Amino acid sequence: MKPQLRGDYSRAGADYVVAQDWARYTSEEHALYRRLFERQSKLVPRYACPEWIEAISRLESAGREIPRFEEVSRPLRAATGWEIVAVPGLIPDDAFFTHLANRRFPVTVWLRRPEEFDYIVEPDVFHDFLGHVPLLFDRVYADHLHEYGKGGLKAMRLDAVKMLARLYWFTIEFGLMRTPLGIRAYGAGLLSSGGELAYCVDDARPRRRPFDLERTMRTEYQIDRYQDTYFIIDSFEQLMRETAPDFTPIYERLRKLPALR
Repeated sequence: MKPQLRGDYSRAGADYVVAQDWARYTSEEHALYRRLFERQSKLVPRYACPEWIEAISRLESAGREIPRFEEVSRPLRAATGWEIVAVPGLIPDDAFFTHLANRRFPVTVWLRRPEEFDYIVEPDVFHDFLGHVPLLFDRVYADHLHEYGKGGLKAMRLDAVKMLARLYWFTIEFGLMRTPLGIRAYGAGLLSSGGELAYCVDDARPRRRPFDLERTMRTEYQIDRYQDTYFIIDSFEQLMRETAPDFTPIYERLRKLPALR
């Protein structure tokens, strides 16, 4: 574990799960969470995909305070078999993939500081919850993420995590979808961003390419600025269908090819 990570890993179990300890959140943290939520609430009607907008409507108290994970897990289990588990922050690949493969989504327990309102390096509870959790109510998306977790464990055995991580980045974190209303965002990194959510849809500068599995897995991504390239799916059914084949021969082909930008 890298020592510079912010979370308190001393309380984590072998699977990196911790108690959320909701009572520890301060009134100032709840107020900051509300401010973050209110900002995004003004953007998502214009820029979020319909599936996310429908899903967030099932979380009526999502914007009033930092959510209680167990309270959200109950309807999630009933809808798609998923639940939220609290973690101290970023966790190793094997733990992350194992959670996804067992329909558990890791959500960071801590919230950013006020001076990080517009940008944060590591994912916090706001990014993880607002960006990722609502779509876990969507059956096809939830099933895709489950399969991704199983694929991640296989990629570790094949030394192919880097290629698979690009797929996650350009879909689950920064994916766009073609809808009857136009291009909309479904990626968590976009839905939780005050600036990139509008940029990814409206700005003329980035490249927006139709989703292509192998090109996505060859494309390098940016971790410290807005993306140069986004990939557009037509539906979660398409994403599920096109990521269903065995990746083993794909990894072998891609190892021989240079990365793209």
